[in-house]
Amino acid sequence: MQPRNMSMSGVVDLAAVKAAGEAKAKAEQARAEAARQGGGAAVAPSALVIDVDEAGFERDVLQRSTEVPVVIDFWAEWCEPCKQLGPLLERLAVEAAGRFVLAKVDVDANQMLMQQFGIQGIPAVFAVVAGQALPLFQGAAPEQQIRETLAQLIQVAEERFGLTGIAVDADAAAAGPEDAAVPAGPYDALLEAAVLALDAGDLGGAVQAYRNVLAEDPAHPEAKLGLAQAELLRRVQDMDPQAVRRAAADAPKDPAAQIAAADLDLVGGHVEDAFGRLVDTVRVTFGDEREAVRLRLLELFEVIGADDPRVTRARTALARVLF
Repeated sequence: MQPRNMSMSGVVDLAAVKAAGEAKAKAEQARAEAARQGGGAAVAPSALVIDVDEAGFERDVLQRSTEVPVVIDFWAEWCEPCKQLGPLLERLAVEAAGRFVLAKVDVDANQMLMQQFGIQGIPAVFAVVAGQALPLFQGAAPEQQIRETLAQLIQVAEERFGLTGIAVDADAAAAGPEDAAVPAGPYDALLEAAVLALDAGDLGGAVQAYRNVLAEDPAHPEAKLGLAQAELLRRVQDMDPQAVRRAAADAPKDPAAQIAAADLDLVGGHVEDAFGRLVDTVRVTFGDEREAVRLRLLELFEVIGADDPRVTRARTALARVLF
C-alpha cells in the first residue's frame, strides 16, 4: 500500500530553490545565537513530543523548525485511526533522539491551522523544515513505510538545510513514583502479538491474532477494532490506486469496483467519501450484490467507531436507502 502523499519529493523540490541555502544559514545563525545565550542544552525525551495550538504555532513550530525538523500530526479525539497512528509517531520521535520533534495539533480546537494546511481528512501528517511546510502522508500506513518517510525527511533536512537536530538527555525523564504493576489481562498476550505483527508488516498474522481473541470473546472492543483495521490494510496493500479509481469511475453501479474504491477512500482519510460511495451503491443494487455492499459498509463503520458522528450520519443514510 502506498498512502496518499507518502513521498519526499516535496522536500527535494524545496531544496532545489534558493530557500535551501537561506534556510541553512538561518539554522547556523540560530545555533550560534543559542550558544551565545547559553542555550542548546540537552532536552528530556518528553520534550520531543509537544501539543501545539494556533497561538503557539509560530514559536513552537516555525521558529523551532530552524533547529530541527518538526513533524505535525493533525488529529482529533473522535478519529480512531488517529489513535493508532499517534502513539506510533510518538514512539518514533523518541527513538529518533532529537532528529525531529513531533507537534500534535487537535483539529477540533485549531480549525484555522487545518484550513491553512488544506487538510481534507485526518490523520494527516506534515513536516516543517526551516520554516517551509510540506505534506508527508495522510491516512493509515504500515510502520515500515512511515519509518522510511521519516528517515528521508531527516536525511534531507541535514543534507539540504543543515539541520542536525537537538541533543537529548535520556536520563532527564521526569522523576516520579514507579508505576504499579498491572496484572496481565486474559488476552494481553494475543493483543500484543497482533500489535507486533502490525509493526512488522505481517497483516495476516495480526488478523489471525485478533481473530483468536474474538473466538473467545466475540464482543472484545479492542480486538474488534484491531481486526477491522488490519483487514482493511490487508485488502488495500496490493491495490493499484489509479486502476481502482478508474474502474470505479467507469462503472458507478459495479459493487466490487465501488467497494474497492471505498476501502482506498477510508485508508486515505476520506471517511465521508467512503461512506457516501457505499450508501449510493446500496441504492442502485439489489439482492446479494446489495447485501455485499451493506456488509462492507458495516465493516468500515467498525474501523472508524460507532460513536463517530460520521458513522451516525451514514447509518441514518443507509437506513433511508434500505427502508
